[in-house]
Amino acid sequence: MKTLSKRERIERLCAGEKADRPGVALWRHWPGDDQIPAELARSALDWQAQFDWDFVKVSPSSNFCVQAWGAQSQWMGNNEGNRQYVAHPIHCEADWYALQPQDPRQGMLGGQGRCLQILGAALPTDTPFIQTVFSPTAQLKYLAGKHRVVAEMRLHPEAVHHALRVITQTTLDFLQAIHTTGVAGIFYAIQLASPHQLTFDEYQQFGQPYDLQILAAAKDLFWFNLLHLHGADAYFELASRYPVQAVNWHDREGPPSLEDAREHFAGALVGGLQQWQTMLRGTPQDVWCEAAEAIEQTDGRGLILATGCVTLITTPLSNIRAARKVVEFG
Repeated sequence: MKTLSKRERIERLCAGEKADRPGVALWRHWPGDDQIPAELARSALDWQAQFDWDFVKVSPSSNFCVQAWGAQSQWMGNNEGNRQYVAHPIHCEADWYALQPQDPRQGMLGGQGRCLQILGAALPTDTPFIQTVFSPTAQLKYLAGKHRVVAEMRLHPEAVHHALRVITQTTLDFLQAIHTTGVAGIFYAIQLASPHQLTFDEYQQFGQPYDLQILAAAKDLFWFNLLHLHGADAYFELASRYPVQAVNWHDREGPPSLEDAREHFAGALVGGLQQWQTMLRGTPQDVWCEAAEAIEQTDGRGLILATGCVTLITTPLSNIRAARKVVEFG
């Protein structure tokens, strides 16, 4: 088979087919740089120039979508590169009702649009890049705090639904605003869809209706939308219900395996590598063996080799190089 362009390769893999080789993409956070649009773009471009991934996943800090509502965060040295929230704007039921839609051209939302414009102008036209978009329920967590958000849903459901409608509208406006940058799609990050946070019925009530609104809009605007199910034991059945081309989850930490997932999802499966045990603590040989086993599970069909979540900022470069190289022999 001839060598495909990155877009051609991703399109075939998203159809669940075999391409000229399995895909591969790793992504990471850029603490400090992620607060400055031009620096975030520069970090993403340098990362891509160094490793030549099949797509670029743009990784702003989560505060880009909630800072305008008063959420405050700081970089505290987290190994995943995440910021820690130090102040939340939600303290009582009335605070949910006080949320109003934000202008996607202003503040950090507008800054993220400028970051994407830089990437669209700098990347080759056949290199897809996708923007991280946090689901409305994930944004609730940043607004109320992870220890309070579920209680708020159960105590003040109508107030929370008001906030979810506001967040959804702001997100939809953001998608429209970034459409002209050349972005290929979104990396749609869901964080509360597991029995450790919400029951499945609760997620159907608070999460699914808003997810579907956003993903329906993304389907009309973009060609490559990737669902990220965060955390062990996430409700993978959402992948078969949502209109996305690819799904990423912690396949090495909980079900389903890549092999089992193929029975339930026809698009691209994005995973196969452990971010902590293998990529951070292992050797290049460990990475090679785990990647080869992932390719064997799927026969390389519809597989984009990746970790279940972000690459840790202290991951050895030799391990990253191994992950990139192994697909050339897959």
